Amino acid sequence: MPSVRDPAVRNVILLAICQALAMTGMTMNMTVTALTGNELAPDPAWATLPLSLQFMSTMLTTMPASLYMRRVGRRLGFATGVLIGMVGATTAALSIINGNFVTFCLGSMLIGSFQGFAVLYRYAAADTASESFRPRAISLVLAGGVLAALSGPELAKWSHDLLAPIPFAGSFVVIAIVQSISLIFLFFVKIPTPSAAERARSGRPISEIVRQPVFIVAILGAMVGYGSMTFLMSATPLAMIGCGFHFEDAAFVIQWHAVGMFLPSFFTGSLIQRYGVTRIMLIGAAAYLACIAINVSGVELMQFFSALVLLGVGWNFLFIGGTTLLTQAYRPEERAKVQGLGDFLVFTSSTVAAFSSGALNHAFGWQAVNLGVVPLVAIVTGALLWYRSRQVPVTA
Repeated sequence: MPSVRDPAVRNVILLAICQALAMTGMTMNMTVTALTGNELAPDPAWATLPLSLQFMSTMLTTMPASLYMRRVGRRLGFATGVLIGMVGATTAALSIINGNFVTFCLGSMLIGSFQGFAVLYRYAAADTASESFRPRAISLVLAGGVLAALSGPELAKWSHDLLAPIPFAGSFVVIAIVQSISLIFLFFVKIPTPSAAERARSGRPISEIVRQPVFIVAILGAMVGYGSMTFLMSATPLAMIGCGFHFEDAAFVIQWHAVGMFLPSFFTGSLIQRYGVTRIMLIGAAAYLACIAINVSGVELMQFFSALVLLGVGWNFLFIGGTTLLTQAYRPEERAKVQGLGDFLVFTSSTVAAFSSGALNHAFGWQAVNLGVVPLVAIVTGALLWYRSRQVPVTA
């Protein structure tokens, strides 16, 4: 690993802290939003609508956020996203106090827009890293989520009655405060703003870029990884409450799910360098299948716990692997549009998953939700095996 005096390493450290703060708020949000929606929604089938709208907003924001940062730079771009997230969390808190489901959905959409900026932290780290350091840079930024895994659900449990007797409003006040801290660290991020000449070059047509096998497999892995994780994770608190568990039990499971998501990031980059990105992604797909097998085997606390940990590990390997592959699919001048398009597609899958998980769980049950993921994992596994068999050279 390069020295900490290397500007790329300093950026990774700062961006990892910002990622940790963003994901702390997101983990809190994942813990309480569906349950809040269940309290405020006029119909239980709409419980995950606010969470679904968050993913939709993230999806719609990623491309504009990436192009905006190409013009104003990473630091100002990320700061803009943080301010949007603070407004969204404040709106959500006020909506809960007033018992207004519609404005709670609006606040959730603003939080989702913030995430559309925050998901680009990993690419910002890759921008200034050498080719050999790039997988570890991406991985280490996401490792900042370990703090989120440990602190997010604990803050959710501590704050959900902070404004008692109104549940969950206090959680969103805390989310706004946590996000505001990011502004301090963003001030020290040093990533050059693209020059006018660099902004004028657009590179190859996007239609040519997306036809590359490396792009197809990278995006398919990231889409299935993120979408399937969202699908299962969003329904888990509802399934647990439906099985008679308490909020604290659901928060415990989500907490360890987040640990499974981010703790492997300390070594995922090194594993990719040693064993190859497609092999690590295939292990991630296998972790999804193991998660599903455990989930359909029963509804005890330990089964929810172990399945969600495996779900987190599978997400980590597929998402970091897909991100690493995607950085091989574009030239420097194509970075903004390809990164934006990639995350747009990834969060399209997450949006569909979040919209459908609550309704499918309500209509067909927990086992059907799990079995619905199997064909998607089979598709990404087949695509990875096809890509490995072709040994396709990267187009540059």
